[in-house]
Amino acid sequence: MSAIRLVSALLLMLGASAVLFSARPPEPAFDVPAKQPVSVTGPAFAEHVLPQPTPSAHSVSLVDLGNGKIGAAWFGGRREGADDVGVWFSVFSNKQWERAREIVNRANTQAEVARFVRKIGNPVLWRAPDGPLHLFFVSVSYGGWAGSSINHKISLDGGMNWQAARRLVTSPFLNISTLVRGAPLTLSDGSVVLPVYHEFISKFPEWLHLAPDGAVITKRRMDHGRNTLQPSVAALDERHALAVLRYGGPAPARIWAAETRDGGLGWEPARALPLPNPNAGIALARLSDGRLLLAYNPVEGNRNRLGLAVSADGGVTWKASRMLEDSTDAANEYSYPSVLQSDDGYIHVAYTYHRKSIKHVVFTPAWLEGEAM
Repeated sequence: MSAIRLVSALLLMLGASAVLFSARPPEPAFDVPAKQPVSVTGPAFAEHVLPQPTPSAHSVSLVDLGNGKIGAAWFGGRREGADDVGVWFSVFSNKQWERAREIVNRANTQAEVARFVRKIGNPVLWRAPDGPLHLFFVSVSYGGWAGSSINHKISLDGGMNWQAARRLVTSPFLNISTLVRGAPLTLSDGSVVLPVYHEFISKFPEWLHLAPDGAVITKRRMDHGRNTLQPSVAALDERHALAVLRYGGPAPARIWAAETRDGGLGWEPARALPLPNPNAGIALARLSDGRLLLAYNPVEGNRNRLGLAVSADGGVTWKASRMLEDSTDAANEYSYPSVLQSDDGYIHVAYTYHRKSIKHVVFTPAWLEGEAM
């Protein structure tokens, strides 16, 4: 095929993909609970280290399982990218973490998706309104993380047993370079938005709308820059959402933010926030009282500090809150946080601890009002 004909064919494919992933009716509204008064009182705080079955652990995702239980998934093995890395799952119940179980590895993923898998990465959990627990995770067949695809598994019993993985088709061209990291958003019809990102050649966040069974409905680009990735999104009302973005570009290193006011159909140009970001993962959550809680590394260049910031005006301004980790040793790493507020009002933050384990802290909203950073 001549070069001209090849380019023409690729353009036709890309045009078809635009129709496939963009030309759809407007998305349903965000499922945003009404503001609730604080249900737990006092500045209570506790911390735990999750079970550590592997020498290395990274990229945790938390989910509220109901009935006072929290689920966590992370990837662990000898080191990131090693061939023995799998996804591990544990449940927090009665103020302690249960034994961790490996629910994904290279061998079972290869068998289930019927393709070679070289390494496993970022898991993300989501519990559907009707109960099923969903796991999204990254796999790579060839190359680095830029060659990733997203896989999907479902559990009908709270994570005890999992159906076979299914590889999501998110791109018509080789179906690569779609990664997941941030927590999903539930929509009013029971479907879900998965904040994803692209890493091949340039970095940018995307908006992946999935049916309740995981089938892709739409995919839209959220930012037209080349250096933002790993969106973490919180819905402010039925059509308005804020996304905070990891920044991987030149100085100054800041967290970036983008907003949609039409349910994700369009996104305003991203802007830099006055919050540092050492090219590291961040996590955003809307609390039951309407405030936003951000977990991030509040220094440029290193991940040896992990702090919290709160916004009472939808992300326009931010107030530094508590410091979770504060080391003077740049070799120490506290990173890739996951944040949620459970149904009982307690706030949970989990994160990578020295790249060796996952640490979990749980506290009341009142604890946030204590000594700031």
